[in-house]
Amino acid sequence: MAAPFLSSVWDRKAKGQAAPPKPRQLIVMFTHYGCITTKWFPVKSHGPLVASDLVYTLAPLQPYVKKLLIPRGIRSMNEWTSDNRGAGHGLGQGNDIHLNNSASFFTCQPVTPNSNDPYSFDSSFKFNALPIGTSLDHVMAQQLSAKGIPLFMRVGNRNDGPQSAISFVKDSGAAPDAAAKMFPGLGTPMQVFSELTNLLKPGQPMSPDTYAMTRGKRVADLVKASLADFERQDMSADDRNKVAVWKSMINDVGTVASNLCSKDLADQLGATANASATISNISNAITPELDGADMYSVMAVLAASCNYNPVTILKYPPSYVYNGIGVNADSDNLSHRLDNAGLSGTCATNVLDMLRKIDTYYATKFAKLVGMLDGIPNGDGSTLLDSSAAVWFQDSSDGEARNLNNLPILQAGSCGGYFKTGWTINVDPGNPGDPNLTQGNSEAQCMPGGTNMVNALAKETGTDPKLANGPINKYFYNLMNAVGVKGDANGFPKVGGSAEVTQFGYSDLTTDFCGGFGAVAGATIHSPGEYTALKAT
Repeated sequence: MAAPFLSSVWDRKAKGQAAPPKPRQLIVMFTHYGCITTKWFPVKSHGPLVASDLVYTLAPLQPYVKKLLIPRGIRSMNEWTSDNRGAGHGLGQGNDIHLNNSASFFTCQPVTPNSNDPYSFDSSFKFNALPIGTSLDHVMAQQLSAKGIPLFMRVGNRNDGPQSAISFVKDSGAAPDAAAKMFPGLGTPMQVFSELTNLLKPGQPMSPDTYAMTRGKRVADLVKASLADFERQDMSADDRNKVAVWKSMINDVGTVASNLCSKDLADQLGATANASATISNISNAITPELDGADMYSVMAVLAASCNYNPVTILKYPPSYVYNGIGVNADSDNLSHRLDNAGLSGTCATNVLDMLRKIDTYYATKFAKLVGMLDGIPNGDGSTLLDSSAAVWFQDSSDGEARNLNNLPILQAGSCGGYFKTGWTINVDPGNPGDPNLTQGNSEAQCMPGGTNMVNALAKETGTDPKLANGPINKYFYNLMNAVGVKGDANGFPKVGGSAEVTQFGYSDLTTDFCGGFGAVAGATIHSPGEYTALKAT
């Protein structure tokens, strides 16, 4: 069984030698279809944050306001636009409105095969294209993780396809325009728990320990003697408390995991359209405050606590029906403000209320993750959250416009003091430091008493494309440098490198993606280097 990261034990065993640095963790929560930006963003876009700045959607994060960072004015690459007619037109490729957003989000790469016809349904490849590069999680894990891969969890166990996948690996030696492969990760907490404890072996004969767990025996009891020896070591009061927290968490989760080992966890989480159960079915499975989705977050916290993997992804499902919170329609359709997958029509009844429920649900899940990280002490007065960067990313800004500028990004934790926290910081290159950057226009349609017609192609609910265009690549450099990823002589991340990371991806200008790989002359990283404004001084 992996032991928690206990600094005082290591310090005292070092007998006066310098203590090893705290491992820095990146934990990403990713959700689809953007949000109601007018209820998500604080009114203030630059300056110190106070609890009263976090209203509506982000209210659950108020207790952690001093440990939050909201980078404002950022755009991701390869935005689908209706006027895409190849190189020189539009803001990205013409493949698919979902695929472009997801496939290019963490790769910053165009997809292949390319389509310049946004409306064609005849070319099946436009829905099955793949990016031509490796995604951020793998680039980081190849340098930092013992196995060379991230801990990637699909919350709800929904399988991804090209229209929703975000994690990709490209074979070494492949041609520059060759496609990467989708990385599926792990779908159930049971799989992750098995990775962490090495007790449960899905698909293998049941061991005595596994049998004991299925009979209700606690994980800590299975290694009682070894754990007692471990606890007799000379350690600080903070670390003793950390062991107690860790034991409680792993025992609770182990009991739940073993109880579910013979059931269809996907159905329990409502991960299929016709499932009779919903995500709230196991709301009391761990504690009264944790639901099924939180089980995955618990696994992420356990992994971070044990330094099992410094790169963890929690990916929430696409096209999901959140019955458990009273939303009985597909999240993708609702993001279009409709009851179907079209781009125009009549607003679905109470659609903004349902979207705000989903947004608040996600914020509550992120707050729970942040709270668990902040509840585990490092032994030096800081917490596991302080040595981590937990980041909530969304695939787009407003879900109807599907615009990629003015992205909602929320970070918790300074990653060992690398980042400035307790701030919202506007890095929009057109007007950096502006405290009045727009919150977007998400309520421009479907408001009570307002227009009842949807026109997604007009992008009325999005943000003016001239605003909030700081490339997301630069924020990725921040994250990579914060956790210790190294670059080559040109600043691109490279195993065995020794320089800071200053470049990543195909380009940091979304119009360079029009027409696909090589279609725009001079496609490159135009602005190398991270956002220095986000760093602690």
